Amino acid sequence: MPDFATSLPSRFPIFSLRGAMLLPGGNLPLNIFEPRYLQMVRDAMQTDRVIGMVQPRGEIDTEGPGAPALFGTGCAGRISNFAETDDGRLLITLTGVCRFDIAEEHEVDTPYRQVTADFARWLHDLQPEAPPQELKTGLSRVLKGYFDRHGIEADWSAIDSAPLAGLVTSLCMICPFEPGEKQALLEAEDSGRQTRLLIALMEMETLAEPGSSSVRH
Repeated sequence: MPDFATSLPSRFPIFSLRGAMLLPGGNLPLNIFEPRYLQMVRDAMQTDRVIGMVQPRGEIDTEGPGAPALFGTGCAGRISNFAETDDGRLLITLTGVCRFDIAEEHEVDTPYRQVTADFARWLHDLQPEAPPQELKTGLSRVLKGYFDRHGIEADWSAIDSAPLAGLVTSLCMICPFEPGEKQALLEAEDSGRQTRLLIALMEMETLAEPGSSSVRH
């Protein structure tokens, strides 16, 4: 999406969902049913199709003055797939383009939140470098223990043949890490640091005593 990448809007709506993370190059399927987010998606489809994913610091996202503070960094995504169900839900896929820092959150009349984004620190997302290939051995090793701990079955031949960059992005997004851990992965400066942090998080949980890790969902 080169044309889109070079013309990212500076202001767009945000979807704040605890534990949900979007990364550049990743695809995040979303089942939209709340009225405020239904309007957000429809409005986005009428403009530039951009929505930012930002985690709330609180347990849930609420309306009005009591809405929780947001983490300062999120990821802008483009609606790459859109479908409407018979019961009025919207099924969309957000494809991650570039991370951003929140420069300002606006007071708005819309039921959803809107921000002005600062992309300056993250422009390298538009021409990403793959993580060092030598990290794949360590990732594959710790991944087996992590999946065993969570009872996750995997196609190991597909994992072994998958490009490292795409594998790391997918694992960061789908693994049941705590919100703070997901935020740390999101804010990792480059792909190498992100991969090393991913390995460390999986290793810590794998080595922890059974029952000692917090409930993740």
